[in-house]
Amino acid sequence: MLNNTRSPDTHVRTGCALNIILIGMPGAGKSTVGVLLAKRLGYQFIDTDLLLQTRQNSRLQQIIAENGLVAFKRLEEDILCTLQATHSVIATGGSAVYSERAMSRLKQLGLLVFIDIPLTVLLERVNDMDSRGLVIGPDETYEDLYRERQPLYRMHAEVTIKGGGLTVEGIAAIIEETVSRQVCL
Repeated sequence: MLNNTRSPDTHVRTGCALNIILIGMPGAGKSTVGVLLAKRLGYQFIDTDLLLQTRQNSRLQQIIAENGLVAFKRLEEDILCTLQATHSVIATGGSAVYSERAMSRLKQLGLLVFIDIPLTVLLERVNDMDSRGLVIGPDETYEDLYRERQPLYRMHAEVTIKGGGLTVEGIAAIIEETVSRQVCL
């Protein structure tokens, strides 16, 4: 995978996280916030959904339709568990929290930041569920996913950012301010 390193003359602090990993529901803005945050910090940006699509040469929804939810989760877990990165902002797929192994690996890589957006806001944002590549059962709703995943995000998060009512720029700024003492800038 990617191995982003800084030049040897750059001072790197020890005892700090080398990456910021964004977790949260589909529609929370992980990818958009991630790009903005990476620019603010001078970090690389990695979107694990895009890594999965590239590896499989297929869109997320196609992967799910052709292989099923269980196989998709295995492929996603493999991407997350083999990821190599430093000085990166990493946006994960919303279903990353289903894999304890993947979450453990991500915690080794950096600081897990949960972008917590209220369900009402998410429902306004996510209107393309059929083409989005959601890991959702045939009889489940987005609301079901939200109720199922919220405790998992909270359990794994080292930092939670309440993003309701904020712009993506505002969320990126709050994350930068919140984690600035915990990451290796």
